[in-house]
Amino acid sequence: MADRNEKQVFISYSRYDYLDSNKQVISGNNILTQTMKCFWVGLALTFSICVNAQPTGERAFFTTKEMPDITRILKSPPKEGTPAFDYDIKCYMQGKEQRADSFRCSIAIRDAVYGIETIAHEFSVPFGLLISKDNTPQIYELLERSLATCDSICTNPKKFWHRKRPFAYFNESTLTPQEDDYLKTNGSYPSGHTILGYSAALLLTEINPERADTLMSRGIMYGDSRIIVGAHWNSDVEAGRLAASIAYTRLHTNRQFLKQMKRAKKEFLRIRKRTNHTK
Repeated sequence: MADRNEKQVFISYSRYDYLDSNKQVISGNNILTQTMKCFWVGLALTFSICVNAQPTGERAFFTTKEMPDITRILKSPPKEGTPAFDYDIKCYMQGKEQRADSFRCSIAIRDAVYGIETIAHEFSVPFGLLISKDNTPQIYELLERSLATCDSICTNPKKFWHRKRPFAYFNESTLTPQEDDYLKTNGSYPSGHTILGYSAALLLTEINPERADTLMSRGIMYGDSRIIVGAHWNSDVEAGRLAASIAYTRLHTNRQFLKQMKRAKKEFLRIRKRTNHTK
């Protein structure tokens, strides 16, 4: 976020073509049906912390050992007293200010629920299609297995740096206090949630490049949510986006991934064609 405008550190929901000034869903693509609009409005109003399927190594395309060692790639997290750390503190404080916007705050809390189901829900509208096991089985399987793979890239660096999280540094609570005890034992750098959200944005953009703007904006917003919640520093989030890009590049060297990507693209085109014919 260091390169963004000083007055607008965080991407806001107004960047999306599916949310208007009244926070109602609007479509910038005829793929999105009225049913999907109702789904998103209901989701925005009612989604709460719940049991969510976690990315699991058993479904991954690569093992953790087969993934790049990003402790050799990423810079070490900023040290206390440096300008970079001061900027982390500034972003953390700005994130707390974002909590005054109840709508943005609710998105950040939803994004905190870690797992494939959250990703499927939150990215369905920017993707232009309801993502689920029933509606898009091939896309869902690709997403599930790919995120399990990308998720594993942060295992070693979190242990290696074991960085203290901002809420713990300031002796405060996050917006998801039920998670605080666990988060204190889990390294802050890089952000695993950010890796998950940014990887999902990259993958779904490859399937539906026409939605690259909304998908990548949502992927960035997903990481910003971690600062607003209070679970991560800005540099954790930035490192998470880089880690996601590295992990996603690694995926493209796997034949099973490439085959599943072809299936997912065919499924998307088939559903889009069918949807267009019914209008």
